[in-house]
Amino acid sequence: MKIGLLGFGKAGKAVANVILQHKDFSLEWVLKKTDTLNKLSAKDILGISSPDDALIYSQSSTDIETLLEDHPVDFVIDFSNEESIHLYGKFAARKKIKIISAISHYGENEIKVLKELARDTVVFWSPNITLGVNYLLFAASLLKNIAPGVDIEVVEEHFKAKSGVSGTAMKIAETLDIETESINSVRAGGIIGKHEVIFGFPYQTVRLVHESISREAFGSGALFVAENLKGKLKGLYNFEDILRPYFFAQTPDMLS
Repeated sequence: MKIGLLGFGKAGKAVANVILQHKDFSLEWVLKKTDTLNKLSAKDILGISSPDDALIYSQSSTDIETLLEDHPVDFVIDFSNEESIHLYGKFAARKKIKIISAISHYGENEIKVLKELARDTVVFWSPNITLGVNYLLFAASLLKNIAPGVDIEVVEEHFKAKSGVSGTAMKIAETLDIETESINSVRAGGIIGKHEVIFGFPYQTVRLVHESISREAFGSGALFVAENLKGKLKGLYNFEDILRPYFFAQTPDMLS
């Protein structure tokens, strides 16, 4: 499957690294905001031997419609910024290219755009695209359903320079229907990302913890999503849509 990647910062490079080493996916191109590295190959920048072209293009000097025409892809994976959906969205949807967005925050206008694009193609959005975080989200939601009155606190830890509450923590709070005041933020050193959900019962405590060891987790998560979107019809999807069949799949042993 052919992939076009938007964004080549720390996360984008980690995602490119994973794609370039996967035999079932081909990184056709990378689109980044600045002119630096223009027309170089991501595989050379990352020092990876791969048959993929992985050419880097600059937004300022590249017509996205022409790029999609000359270098067609099956998926666009977006690790850039919330404004980029306006740049490529309508052209990708028109060509039925599936969109996988890992943008942490979208405004109401961008969410509206995602819904409009989903009328023509498959659109997936998750503020955190790591499989582990979304497993945590799903499991936490199940536990909350079992014990709706339980006390819940959320702790999120990130590198010192990260500003604001993480989009993932906000998503956890939204999913569990708790106030954002229950989110505790820690900023220290070079922590990539850690999220913990604490369930306080009268005589016991349950903790669900996810910690990102490497940003390559974003890449493996994005490819997991791509694999599971192959047979999907047009529409707007999230990680719950993908994970639900795994949680509730019935095997012959379970039915006996």
